[in-house]
Amino acid sequence: MIKAILIFNNHGKPRLSKFYQPYSEDTQQQIIRETFHLVSKRDENVCNFLEGGLLIGGSDNKLIYRHYATLYFVFCVDSSESELGILDLIQVFVETLDKCFENVCELDLIFHVDKVHNILAEMVMGGMVLETNMNEIVTQIDAQNKLEKSEVRMENAIIKEGSQHDDNLRMICSFHCLSFSITL
Repeated sequence: MIKAILIFNNHGKPRLSKFYQPYSEDTQQQIIRETFHLVSKRDENVCNFLEGGLLIGGSDNKLIYRHYATLYFVFCVDSSESELGILDLIQVFVETLDKCFENVCELDLIFHVDKVHNILAEMVMGGMVLETNMNEIVTQIDAQNKLEKSEVRMENAIIKEGSQHDDNLRMICSFHCLSFSITL
């Protein structure tokens, strides 16, 4: 089972954190710091798997990570997960982000955090892997984007219609006020 998914930059600033087990906010921050220190001090040419930190469960858990440009993608998993399977999942996640954002960068994760969480939710839910087919994930995200755009168009139409209705009410009220003052 996946216990947490963390993305942080080379300086340890978290860009995404998703925990699938309950931890207090302080514990989550400690886990992020500890994970960054464990992963960032490793040499680039060593294995991408290591024993989990003390806070995330120690030797019963593993940290599986990839370092892309300025970002670390870290999955904290229990011993039942396949290291290579999770490494492949990280690759699919990054490629999906790259496809959705057209050359994903750290700023995309900062300014489009909702979209990143939606992509992740299509892949992992409750710590279990749901989908690994990038094309299927992108299709679902595109469908969500179309739905959001149609909702915005509907809201704008309602607002426009409402403002026209308000103008009509003002005109009617003005007319009635004018006719009332003429009859007096």
